[in-house]
Amino acid sequence: MRTQYCGNLNASFIDQEVELCGWVHRRRDHGGVIFIDLRDREGLIQVVYDPDLEEVFAQAEQVRNEFVLRIKGRVRARPEGTVNPDLPTGEVEVLGLELEVLNKSDTPPFQLDEHENVSEEIRLRYRYVDLRRPEMLERIQMRSKVTRILRNYLDDNGFMDIETPMLTKATPEGARDYLVPSRTHPGQFFALPQSPQLFKQLLMMSGMDRYYQVVRCFRDEDLRADRQPEFTQVDIEASFIDEDDLMNLMEEMIRQVIGEVLGKQLPNPFPRMSYAEAVQRFGSDRPDLRCPLELVDVADLMQDVEFKVFSGPAKDPDGRVAAICLPNGCELSRKDIDAYTKYVGIYGAKGLAYIKVNELAQGREGLRSPILKFLPDAAVEQILSRTGAKDGDLIFFGADKAKIVNEALGALRVKLGEERGLMEDEWRPLWVVDFPMFEKDDKSERWNSLHHPFTACKQEHLELLESDPGACDSRAYDMVLNGTEVGGGSIRIHREEVQERVFKLLGIGEEEAEEKFGFLLDALRFGCPPHGGIAFGLDRLVMLMAGASSIRDVMAFPKTQTAACLMTSAPSDVSQEQLRELSIRVRKPQVEEQAS
Repeated sequence: MRTQYCGNLNASFIDQEVELCGWVHRRRDHGGVIFIDLRDREGLIQVVYDPDLEEVFAQAEQVRNEFVLRIKGRVRARPEGTVNPDLPTGEVEVLGLELEVLNKSDTPPFQLDEHENVSEEIRLRYRYVDLRRPEMLERIQMRSKVTRILRNYLDDNGFMDIETPMLTKATPEGARDYLVPSRTHPGQFFALPQSPQLFKQLLMMSGMDRYYQVVRCFRDEDLRADRQPEFTQVDIEASFIDEDDLMNLMEEMIRQVIGEVLGKQLPNPFPRMSYAEAVQRFGSDRPDLRCPLELVDVADLMQDVEFKVFSGPAKDPDGRVAAICLPNGCELSRKDIDAYTKYVGIYGAKGLAYIKVNELAQGREGLRSPILKFLPDAAVEQILSRTGAKDGDLIFFGADKAKIVNEALGALRVKLGEERGLMEDEWRPLWVVDFPMFEKDDKSERWNSLHHPFTACKQEHLELLESDPGACDSRAYDMVLNGTEVGGGSIRIHREEVQERVFKLLGIGEEEAEEKFGFLLDALRFGCPPHGGIAFGLDRLVMLMAGASSIRDVMAFPKTQTAACLMTSAPSDVSQEQLRELSIRVRKPQVEEQAS
């Protein structure tokens, strides 16, 4: 039906006749001449209809936005003074010779070129219209290109594309499973996979050597801007490989993707940082290195001060007192500081102490802060020296349990970097390594895997598994890009006796281990090779590359924050007949009546 895409036309097509199909992006009537901006997935082209062709002109007068047209015309150069340098097709236009309305359209729920003030609810309800917007088209095209480059790279490096089951067994992986009732096994359930973790390990045991899959995964968890109940992973596993080999392969893949799609060069090699250093310097295991601000420990200076807000955490083995020095922070008003205090409260911080450094040469007289009266001269002098404060700077303090301080100040440093114009305009990748193998749940006093229970610990820490689990470091690695974890993986446990020791430490007894993971333990007894892998969140990666604020803006049909599809009204009720076939009876939770 067409000979070219609209967005592909340029000066090389001048004087050629073309046939185009697309949607009416905009129609304008300028004194008897009608201009139609015709849009398809490749872009826009201006089509001109003049009154000389009366029948065609009359048709053009009837078209409206989002009508579907097929047009035939001749490409010509735009008249002098009308070239649009902001449009790839802006040097040319098409003189319309024929016009066919393939389909009419109701008035769209929003203008496709004026979407800024359209609510996300409306956009998701009419997603098929929203996806027509050039911005959304470009993002979905970028996603397709990224996926193609990833596949090509993995194919070229000997990885096999292998599918794993969607209907599988429920296993604990840190989030709730989506369960699927079985009609043929009444009362029993499949689970949708949170990841293909165990299957890809079994493929390594099967001798497949190198595997990958662009796979849909499912997690029934609370949602955030970068979380969805169903999402896409680029899942990768390889045999006879160690951390360095796999990390080198993966960072070259990401360098290639960023280079080909965005034309940006990433460092070679990526810097590596231990988990402990990342948390100490940045308060996060996924630090955004574009922000130059760092956390500075000052607990040793606060142990003997009268101010218990500082001295308490300073003496607590689980506490932390840290500072952030903000260049030119004296410009902040009291209202600004109050807003930042409220912000860190989201992370459990009870307050945000500060010192304004007006003029260092004046000593205490050049400082302004409600907490100065509690701090001795020696402590103040050391704080100024350690933070590198200069005239006009402001020092923020966090004092509490280390977890709270890290999360609060870690988030604050990024917020300050963004709002104070401190962020560097470049791509800053990082490998975070040497993660703790386990973390203790303060409430249950039980050990949990920091990554998952199939992650291997460092060989030199094997003897600590029972005697000091908290001192075990894992062979895990996360790839962080501009403060977002885009990929995480590890070398896996490949010996049955070690896997059983880890299960035992995690409180998974022999009977439970056999019930949930018996097939894995059996496989480990039949010559399992050393292996490891990684999974990249495709949605997150494309979100970063596209400059979007949510993965919903790089997915064709995402769910809302409540895991619902506004377009199809899913989830929905099903008939009693279907429920009977599945041996299911629905008991909806009773809504407690509130006292009036």
